[in-house]
Amino acid sequence: MSAALCRAVLFLALVSFSLAIAVKTTKPRPLVLWHGLGDSHSSPGMLQFMDMIKDVHPGIFIHSVYIDPELDNDRKAGFYGNVDEQVAFVSEQLAEISELGDGFDAIGFSQGGQFLRAYVERHNSPPVNNLLTFGSQHMGISDIPVCGRFDILCQIARRATKGAVYGEWAQTNLVQAQYFRDPRNYGTYLEANRFLTSINNERADSRNATYVKNFASLNKLVLVLFSKDKTVVPPESSWFGSEAIPEDDAAGGPRQERLSDVVIIPMRLQPLYLEDWIGLRQLDERGDVVFETCEGEHMDIGDCWKGLVEKFAGGQM
Repeated sequence: MSAALCRAVLFLALVSFSLAIAVKTTKPRPLVLWHGLGDSHSSPGMLQFMDMIKDVHPGIFIHSVYIDPELDNDRKAGFYGNVDEQVAFVSEQLAEISELGDGFDAIGFSQGGQFLRAYVERHNSPPVNNLLTFGSQHMGISDIPVCGRFDILCQIARRATKGAVYGEWAQTNLVQAQYFRDPRNYGTYLEANRFLTSINNERADSRNATYVKNFASLNKLVLVLFSKDKTVVPPESSWFGSEAIPEDDAAGGPRQERLSDVVIIPMRLQPLYLEDWIGLRQLDERGDVVFETCEGEHMDIGDCWKGLVEKFAGGQM
């Protein structure tokens, strides 16, 4: 064998060895899930969804966020609790998981989406790469979702929330009250609400520049709206849309009656976007906000998730 041929064979062997090592050492980016209202971190549905993701991305590490390890208590925590404290608890939880140390992608279902956004804005250590939210209430809700006929826990929480939504107790103990944004009572909302006004930087005198920096650091923000959503009111909240605020309420004036024709303000016309209170405009102008629609009612996810998970989750580290 000539010297030139020996060198060529050696070179090819080294290249093959290097490629084999690269294949063995590369792995999918870890994934964090935050379930929605009425669910728990390891319910049969969540476990099934995690298994399907592992079929799409073999070898992926997945962590499902919990507020309480016990499933029934975790479900209750979706209705009752202080959301600010829950987000802080999850931040500590994620920081202790070594597999997440280099960052992760995240998927939030329904209210889990805005809670993950709160994590990004306030903590983001370890950092989120891509954030996908399915049917989330980024601009809050202007009505409380109707409960199932036999869902007593939901019915009790709904009555309590509607009864005194902006009272001190509701704003620190009823989860849905903490993202209830009434456009006909906007002045009271700004004064009383602690969670949504904070993560949306709505109060001019207390806007947090760290929220802007952290949120704009996302690689991609994927916003998924359900086409027949009757649970999220308005459904456009999933795309950072909201009902228009009557002029009197915008100025802190008297409460208005519900308008017969609801006017929806889309994301790019929101003051939050125009003045870039949270870094959303930076993301969008970079081309890193993705709008998607799943056909069906709230969380009727079908196969809609698969293409999004293939594209925006589980990328190589």
